[in-house]
Amino acid sequence: MRDPAQPTREQIRTQQLAKLRELVGRLRATNAFWAPRLRDAGVDERIESLEAYARRMPLLTKDELVADQQANPPFGTNLTEPVERYTRFSRTSGTTGRPLHWLDTDESWSAMVGVWGEVLRGAGVKAGDRVCFAFSFGPFIGFWLAFEAAVKAGCLCLPGGGLSSTARLVLIDQSGANVLCCTPTYAIRLGQVAAEQHAERARQQIETIIVGGEPGGSVPATRAQIEALWPNARVVDHHGMTEVGPATYTCPDDANRLMLVEPAFYPEVVDPRTLEPLGPGGTGELVLTTLHRGACPVLRYRTGDTVRWSADEVSPCGRSGMQLVGGIIGRSDDMITVRGVNVYPSAVDGIVRGCDGVAEYQVDITRRDGLDELTLLVEPDRSCDDTAAMVERLASRFEVALALRVPVKVVAAGTLPRYEMKAKRWVRR
Repeated sequence: MRDPAQPTREQIRTQQLAKLRELVGRLRATNAFWAPRLRDAGVDERIESLEAYARRMPLLTKDELVADQQANPPFGTNLTEPVERYTRFSRTSGTTGRPLHWLDTDESWSAMVGVWGEVLRGAGVKAGDRVCFAFSFGPFIGFWLAFEAAVKAGCLCLPGGGLSSTARLVLIDQSGANVLCCTPTYAIRLGQVAAEQHAERARQQIETIIVGGEPGGSVPATRAQIEALWPNARVVDHHGMTEVGPATYTCPDDANRLMLVEPAFYPEVVDPRTLEPLGPGGTGELVLTTLHRGACPVLRYRTGDTVRWSADEVSPCGRSGMQLVGGIIGRSDDMITVRGVNVYPSAVDGIVRGCDGVAEYQVDITRRDGLDELTLLVEPDRSCDDTAAMVERLASRFEVALALRVPVKVVAAGTLPRYEMKAKRWVRR
């Protein structure tokens, strides 16, 4: 049932069109990147509908943004204001190519803080909560915004940058923190360290864990492992990108779907091969137009995220916005094809995390005769007393889930790296 306090789908679309018209007028006047593209597409502030905009405006790719920054270093031409007005610098990780530099004004940054505020509200975080940010602050955009949104929400914010896992657990314990923000990988790692060091009070007092930066929070097996390590906590997933900012959060009443924060975006889903639009119920690539970030916007941006758009008009929590069932299924630039089977990291993570006894893992990719092959390296945890049985279980699960025979090799404890930010478990040899 729709929550009467939430806007209807019609109201959301009305707001999106109004914001789009305002944004287009602004870009046509002052943005050197977008003005010629809008002119060539025949799109101006009088655009009659969202459908007309989607028909006329070409899709944007990351490669185009990279090329613009290479031709116009260091920040490119996607700047709606004079560069002197920009106060925030962010950078993509560069894991799939050349990093992008991204600038924000106070105005565009505040708009994204507002979206992160929606993430916090969706997670049930409120004034007076004590939030530990267990990561090192660098040019990665995500948790900078989360930190400022939590401050604005009236939370006590505890920066964990530069601390060891042990020191972070002491910080959680001594401060009485009840909310943890980190990547899914680090939530598992910190929970493992807490179990090894018998830091029971820290484990018990965390009630909410907000994860982002990589798949995991919407993978049921990964979420279950995190919640087993933090027995009183609920995991809330969050997804975003440097280019679009924070975008989604876990539905409060259904852990297996993400809610897109509308009307901050105009979202679409397209077939990644034909680029034809797909309606609710379709599975394809998420395309976003940022309506709230006018100082450095993207229009019809191909995120590379594969999603399943729910056919439900209203979510279980009563909201009418776009819902992504199963979260981010995978990224097109992360997928590899092995013997004709498309394999996403999130699928592998779900298989491995669903198998007891694994402390950490790595996927080695080798190319033979023009074909990719996978080998799974696993590091057993202290509870694993039969590594041969664990290997057999993993191999069997790969065959069942992916119809692939994947070699599984056990490595010694402490062999594989541990990660605080985005894990780099997939290694191409």
